[in-house]
Amino acid sequence: MTTTVNKPSREGLIFALDVGGSLEESLVWVDRLWDHVGMFKVGKESFVRYGTEIVRQIQARGGKVFLDLKFHDIPNTVARAAEAACELGVAMFNLHASGGKQMMAETVGAIRRFADQTGTPRPILLAVTVLTSLNDDDLKRVGFTKGTRETVLDLARLAQDAGVSGVVASAAEAAAIRKACGETFLIVTPGIRAAKAVAGDDQKRIVTPFAAVRDGSDYLVVGRPISQAADPAAAADEIAAEMARGFALRGGN
Repeated sequence: MTTTVNKPSREGLIFALDVGGSLEESLVWVDRLWDHVGMFKVGKESFVRYGTEIVRQIQARGGKVFLDLKFHDIPNTVARAAEAACELGVAMFNLHASGGKQMMAETVGAIRRFADQTGTPRPILLAVTVLTSLNDDDLKRVGFTKGTRETVLDLARLAQDAGVSGVVASAAEAAAIRKACGETFLIVTPGIRAAKAVAGDDQKRIVTPFAAVRDGSDYLVVGRPISQAADPAAAADEIAAEMARGFALRGGN
């Protein structure tokens, strides 16, 4: 039995489509979950294997796509890639904030021009601040003078100044980003564990959907807690219900 959840909470749930050994197997998950989640994340592995076809097939099944390719190059190259993403009709995509303000600003401009010229909605553009696989020591080794938290906040502010809609960030940083960048700045958070999956989990920094949304996240990217559940659709609905509780506490949806 699935749980009744409000639409905004479901739309904030993104399923990480890092499953299936073929395009057909991946699309089975889209058929199973398209009306239980708001978006499907297509990352580098899936995009390199299946190309734009996986995006088109998801859309043909009624799903929206978060294209998680983390663009990072000279400003003109990233702006042209952004136009291609817009032409694909993705709902959301991202770039690296460390590419600089000019790269981000030119990408924002390219999206705006494409939308105005074609009459299509603008996709949500997100900036990746610091990868969750990096810690303070890693940042020092590549030349950063500040720790993870400070660097994340600096890059989030830079992205906001460039006109980017929001960031991809861990829940540990969500509250600080929300305070620094305001209520309209979007925060997309990976690394989520459903409340029922927390017991016995070997992860050391588990964040539940409720806690992530309560602390400021707007969208959650979830993979294994849904794909490994006995009833994936019901698991997705339960996560969306937790998100609704978090939004209600925040005074949101």
